[in-house]
Amino acid sequence: MALVPCQVLRAAILLSYCSILCNYKAIDMPAHQTYGGSWKFLTFIDLVIQAVFFGICVLTDLSSLLTKGNDSQEQERQLKKLISLRDWVMAVLAFPVGVFVVTMFWSIYIYDRELVYPKLLDNFIPAWLNHGMHTTVLPFVLIEMRTTHHQYPSRSCGLAAVCTFAVGYILWVCWIHHVTGVWVYPLLEHLSPGVKIIFFAAVTIIINVFYLVGEVLNNYIWDTQK
Repeated sequence: MALVPCQVLRAAILLSYCSILCNYKAIDMPAHQTYGGSWKFLTFIDLVIQAVFFGICVLTDLSSLLTKGNDSQEQERQLKKLISLRDWVMAVLAFPVGVFVVTMFWSIYIYDRELVYPKLLDNFIPAWLNHGMHTTVLPFVLIEMRTTHHQYPSRSCGLAAVCTFAVGYILWVCWIHHVTGVWVYPLLEHLSPGVKIIFFAAVTIIINVFYLVGEVLNNYIWDTQK
């Protein structure tokens, strides 16, 4: 795709995430008033990650246009740093977390929606907003991967960063349960302590697998074009 259409596309995606976040935060749900607020839900964290990522993409596009034809080495260095940040966020957060949220949510939803998204939430969250949080994330991140080559970090560093995020979120969920006595997700209420450990380990492994899938897919798309 040409440069200008890609810029417009990223800007449109960024605006859509801003709209989704604003509409979600405007909902008066009891869960938003409890300990941790919206930040206890991985879906909300992922929306923030995606919005920040596409914000960086738009900023990178603007910086690239502004520095085009400019011989300033300092501006070139700053642009390269911005591109490196964009690529790192895509590799470590935007792709693996986004794909994880979509696949895990709909897998559990199809099996038994009460375990992850109780029917009561339909009274607060409209269907379009639910899909904005749990469906469109996947095509958006795939479009970005298809239109822009992203330089992945070394595999060991990338996996270490993904593991850090996964373990950090798991500890955050456990801390919320320690403080409130309530699990963030109803699914966890039905698991014994031993099964919870296995479940958390499996979640960490799955998100690492999605990191590897993103790396392979990125290399396949751009190596094939080369």
